[in-house]
Amino acid sequence: MNRFVKAAVAATVALAASSPAFANVTEEDLANDRDTPENILTNGMGRDLQRYSPMNTLNKDNVQNLVPAWAFSLGGEKQRGQETQPLVYDGMMYITGSYSRLYAIDLETGEEVWQFDARLPEGILPCCDVINRGAAIFGDKIYFGTLDARIVALDLKTGDTVWNKKIAEYKEGYSYTAAPLIVDGLVITGNSGGEFGIVGEVQARDAETGELVWTRPVIEGHMGTLNGEESTITGELNATWPGDMWKTGGGATWLGGSYDADTDTLVFGTGNPAPWNSHLRNAGTPTEGNAGDNLYAASRLGIDPATGEIKWHFQTTPREGWDFDGVNEVVAFEDADGNKRFATADRNGFFYVLNREDGAFVNATPFVSEISWASGIDETGRPIYNEDNRPGNPLDAEKGEMVFAVPSFLGGKNWMPMAFSQNTGMFYVPSNEWGMDIWNEPISYKKGAAYLGAGFTIKPIFEDHIGSLKAIQPETGEIKWEYKNDAPLWGGVMTTAGGLVFFGTPEGKFIALDDETGEELWSFQTGSGIVGQPVTYEIDGEQYVTVVSGWGGAVPLWGGEVAKKVNYLNQGGTVWTFKLPRQLASAQ
Repeated sequence: MNRFVKAAVAATVALAASSPAFANVTEEDLANDRDTPENILTNGMGRDLQRYSPMNTLNKDNVQNLVPAWAFSLGGEKQRGQETQPLVYDGMMYITGSYSRLYAIDLETGEEVWQFDARLPEGILPCCDVINRGAAIFGDKIYFGTLDARIVALDLKTGDTVWNKKIAEYKEGYSYTAAPLIVDGLVITGNSGGEFGIVGEVQARDAETGELVWTRPVIEGHMGTLNGEESTITGELNATWPGDMWKTGGGATWLGGSYDADTDTLVFGTGNPAPWNSHLRNAGTPTEGNAGDNLYAASRLGIDPATGEIKWHFQTTPREGWDFDGVNEVVAFEDADGNKRFATADRNGFFYVLNREDGAFVNATPFVSEISWASGIDETGRPIYNEDNRPGNPLDAEKGEMVFAVPSFLGGKNWMPMAFSQNTGMFYVPSNEWGMDIWNEPISYKKGAAYLGAGFTIKPIFEDHIGSLKAIQPETGEIKWEYKNDAPLWGGVMTTAGGLVFFGTPEGKFIALDDETGEELWSFQTGSGIVGQPVTYEIDGEQYVTVVSGWGGAVPLWGGEVAKKVNYLNQGGTVWTFKLPRQLASAQ
């Protein structure tokens, strides 16, 4: 149900009636999102997820003149992690908040116009805080997901519910936190809940009605659908999963996906296989070849947006045993030689480059220090395992053999999106340097209960920093520069044609760096940790930058010794908008 904090619907509608016509957002608008500086219609500032702005009014020479324009509080009673990316359209900003809320804010004044607050049932089972990572706009509607695994379409002008559809059953551990993806009139969603023995899936709905068009489970053995009929099976039953383990195989598609227009391909990542205990998943199954790989968990999938058929797959961590989800975003780019590539910085600590036509492996290099679970990646893209760094089989001992593995299960990089700069040809990757004590435990599946089969404690591996923003040359994997941060980095990155890299820290600093050197050029203290995703846009020739501040997410919940290190950080919930005043744009 909607809650209007200022005037009621009548006032909003009257305002809209006195304004120019509210144009519907088209597929062409989405395709050209990066090149329309007055709008931000998609997660990633473009469906390729480059998070790059071609605007250069704000640049290295004048960024020190960036000043606050307005701030908007998300309210004091529901403060948890705020991981959203703002959207901007027709004089309005739209942001999602913790506990499945969505706000429409006047772009110039920062005043709330309407708010939607999902009525969440008792008993929701979010794994990693009650966050939401953003929305999507198409036609005259805005779409976002809720913690009880639903997808909602709202009227852009009023916030009224147009349709509300169930993705999956929240009582079984499903939820939804990602920003939806819209392609050719379809609203495309994944699901969350990989720690509960759910089955990852991608779904496509008609944007106008919310009716299902196709579904694609991502664990082998499950049947897809198309237009209400069974379509094709995913993979081959029991090819890489033993017995009935595939029925609760995990692989949650919890971060959403990207879209490559050049190949007309959706690219979704899939999470950890369930349970974490790799010995249990592969009992009695040989591990030679791909027999014990547990497809398609911990993978990237190329999917046909019209039918949901899997075009290709690339598995970053076969026979995964450390909770190294493969969901991290896949970014389409052109390398220095003009080759069309994908890049992804995996939770397992390796930065991968893939061919855009078929997802084939090109290269992989480590982007964090002291990786222990593998000694490298072979010429086919498969890890070269250090088997003595795999958690032990709990059937062989009371608790199994504990190992210290790097990176931790929260990853060399977790959900927080990297950015690509067309300015430098480099990726800017928010990473963390940490490891974990991890051991396996006996476990059996119970619907709606955690299905891990492992215990763990996360620990820092360096005294002077955990977070590290790295500038990476994708052709070679060379790290050109590094910005170290005491606390873990857990928010998104944005680059601009003005030579700037924007990101925030859990200590509350919103920072702009030189994209070539990593030199800090500007910062602002927001008062709470930043785990949100910055954006930039233009109003009447003036450039603005917005980020949402509000500490939370997985680190304080799952971080072990690291969580104790950052337990002093303040929660909050504020939308901060900064402006480069026209009269200061040319000032040095």
